[in-house]
Amino acid sequence: MTSPILCVVGARPNFMKMAAILPALRGLSTPLETRLIHTGQHYDAAMKETFFQQLGIPEPDMDLGVGSGSHAVQTATIMSRFEPVMDAELPLAVLVVGDVNSTIACALVAAKKGVPVIHVEAGLRSRDRNMPEEINRILTDQLSKYLFTTERSAHGNLLAEGIGEERIFFVGNVMIDTLFRLLPQAPPLMEVFRANPCDTKISLTTGMAYGLVTLHRPANVDDPQMLTMLMHCLVEQSKKLPLVFPVHPRTRKRMNDVGLASLLGRSEIILLPPVSYLEMLSLMKSAKVILTDSGGVQEESTALGCPCLTLRDNTERPITVSEGTNTIVGRDPEKIAHELDAILAGGGKAGRIPEFWDGHAAHRIAEQLSRSLQ
Repeated sequence: MTSPILCVVGARPNFMKMAAILPALRGLSTPLETRLIHTGQHYDAAMKETFFQQLGIPEPDMDLGVGSGSHAVQTATIMSRFEPVMDAELPLAVLVVGDVNSTIACALVAAKKGVPVIHVEAGLRSRDRNMPEEINRILTDQLSKYLFTTERSAHGNLLAEGIGEERIFFVGNVMIDTLFRLLPQAPPLMEVFRANPCDTKISLTTGMAYGLVTLHRPANVDDPQMLTMLMHCLVEQSKKLPLVFPVHPRTRKRMNDVGLASLLGRSEIILLPPVSYLEMLSLMKSAKVILTDSGGVQEESTALGCPCLTLRDNTERPITVSEGTNTIVGRDPEKIAHELDAILAGGGKAGRIPEFWDGHAAHRIAEQLSRSLQ
């Protein structure tokens, strides 16, 4: 029996990336056997009903059921539950994506057992070590034997950290592979609003301009003062342009905890429940502007050609700024207002789609692993 590659996912964006990687590995002339392992780091009951079907991937071969917890507890629990899987499967390699706790936890277990680690989306750096994801990125790259990058700046980051050039492969962005494949399946915009009850005093009509908001990072939503300031800023900006805001459950709880319901209820912000991946594609492709703190949304905005304002002080995806449609605005209300006004007046940065963001990144990964592992 052929030893499999254990492909690890822990959070929703990981599945979007794996949706491109799995078919590519299985579609080689000599297919690489895989097992999809879900750590259960982020659990969404709605995911089981539609998510796998939408992405066109099978349900995981195994769910470790880890759930939430502190960074230390979650990482340790993933490691202790993943180790018996390693012992039972005797894998050829372990493939991890992104920068969540599942990424570093499973990379650690594999490396300590002498099993090659494959890191997809390697070399991205925000230079902000206050971000748990930055720690995960740096350590996972040090543990990995094969490092696949999404942009050329990542190559220099890895070389500067002492990683040999022979381990680094520039392949492009697998998240964009999935976006391009599924974009034609995105539902009509009005269908998204009909399917998701809007908690708002206004409603959009066909052809009406709007901005899209996503907000979930602890630095923005866990600090009551910061969250309140951001919400007041967004309420003010919504007077210029209605804002559609699919609210992450954790973010909604924080908003309720600090008493923002009344403020938002009087605003031009359309609050939606969490939406599916295809619904999110529909919202993004039709938006006039996207305001976000998500790394993945920065990339998707660039691929879609939609102006993006990033509500953070830095980004680990600098190509979205240098070549794409992204502008870093931080959390300063005046700067947010200024940049939004510029977009409304002139359309925002045109940008261009970066090199190798062409829908074929996963194929490049599969071909390289076929040469390296078989």
